[in-house]
Amino acid sequence: MSLSNDRWITLVYAKVAEVLADTSLVVPTTEFSSIAAPTDPTFALAIDHTLLKPDATAAQIDLLCDQAIRYKFKSCCVNGANVQQVSRRLQGSGVLTCAVIGFPLGAGTSAAKAFEAKDAVQNGAHEIDMVVNIGALKAGNYELVFSDIQAIVSAAGTPVKVILETVFLTDEEKIAASFIAAEAGAAFVKTCTGFSGGGATAADVLLMRKSVAYKPDVKVKASAGIRSFEKCVEMFVSGAERIGTSSGTAIMESAEAVAGSY
Repeated sequence: MSLSNDRWITLVYAKVAEVLADTSLVVPTTEFSSIAAPTDPTFALAIDHTLLKPDATAAQIDLLCDQAIRYKFKSCCVNGANVQQVSRRLQGSGVLTCAVIGFPLGAGTSAAKAFEAKDAVQNGAHEIDMVVNIGALKAGNYELVFSDIQAIVSAAGTPVKVILETVFLTDEEKIAASFIAAEAGAAFVKTCTGFSGGGATAADVLLMRKSVAYKPDVKVKASAGIRSFEKCVEMFVSGAERIGTSSGTAIMESAEAVAGSY
């Protein structure tokens, strides 16, 4: 879809007005809405087990993979330099390899981000988490935001999650980014990188869910600051269908400790 920025502005303003007018707190039920404990097998299928620290060692990446295999998490989410290692370690396990692109600033060119995404997929990534061009979004350059996301979606040929970095955005901008990402072919819209302060909130997840509800195949991923099962549940009931966290193992170990005490 090739639209002028003026046309995008018109569409975005209409979507913003529509979403803000919806004061309902009702969220569509998902397979994760009724999870009551971490021991529910469905819980692990919502977890992107994450290690994105710049000083992560090969041994730590191997441990991340082994933990994900043990608990049957959905994926391991890592930086591009670690994708090949993770893909090999996870081979045959059923756990997906997820790579971050344009991380954590989102300020690279579309061509560079598209190349990075294609390279990650060639190295074994099954999913891509990209950071939106935040400056373009805040400037109202929606045509560029759309083309940037679309370039990565096209290059990857695999599910793309678009990180909005909600800590920097107004509600109107969160709606705009979610809508544009959905139009560009994103599989998920995602809250935060966790590298710029703040974190996922139930209010943001609900707002993003409302913004993409017109496209049932587009989902919401909550990420950053999610360190407990209770926080995960809060995200689920607000509409999230994926959780990005480095605390997945701690949550599962805590559940095991409680179970073992009876």
